[in-house]
Amino acid sequence: MIKVMPDFSQRVYRVVRKIPKGKVIGYKEVAKRAGNPKAFRAVGNILHKHNLKNLPCHRVVGSNYDIGGYRYGIKKKIALLKSEGIKIIGHKIIH
Repeated sequence: MIKVMPDFSQRVYRVVRKIPKGKVIGYKEVAKRAGNPKAFRAVGNILHKHNLKNLPCHRVVGSNYDIGGYRYGIKKKIALLKSEGIKIIGHKIIH
């Protein structure tokens, strides 16, 4: 089991805030950039539980470009991504 460091959440938030509009990155890449490449599941949990306004967590997707989860529902995540110009077919990002 991976032990998540107390400040890991803060590092995840910093990484996610830097994702530009119209771009996506995977949970694994967020974990890597936040300093713990094996903590990609923790990234998903952190993003699911946050209560920060203006955190573009909808821009974090599965490493295989699958939509992944979203605390406000998949339909909302897809709508947000499409509004930013991301092309999606089904639940997959077209890259």
